Amino acid sequence: MRVFETLDEFKAAKGEQLGPSDWITITQEQINGFADATGDHQWIHTDPERAKDGPFGTAIAHGYLTLSLLPAFLETLYEIRSLKMGLNYGANKLRFITPVPVNSRVRATATLVDTAPIAVGTQSTLSFVVELEGAEKPALIAEVVYVMAE
Repeated sequence: MRVFETLDEFKAAKGEQLGPSDWITITQEQINGFADATGDHQWIHTDPERAKDGPFGTAIAHGYLTLSLLPAFLETLYEIRSLKMGLNYGANKLRFITPVPVNSRVRATATLVDTAPIAVGTQSTLSFVVELEGAEKPALIAEVVYVMAE
């Protein structure tokens, strides 16, 4: 984990890759919980027996479940000790490249693309690549925007 004492130190890391994060194993229980939370109970995610005969030969995680792991990845990518607030602001780019099979492992790297001052602090844009263990292509790429304040 990279530790920044201040937001200015973090800003100075523009263009640098942070990570990789720790690995996270995607379980069927996580997938089912995400389905319950979102109402997306499509069989490709929640019916492992039926999914065996589907296009991927197994159940796969929802793309948005993989996206929702970004905060967990951030916990092991970096810390800004002076930060008083950090909020999700949105995403500029998002692609689900490779399906994430149940019981597979994913991890992320992030690159600080840009920062800009705003009324309540700093807007930071990070480019994430979520790697699927053993896959040639990433599971997800996303450019995500956060609002941060000291």
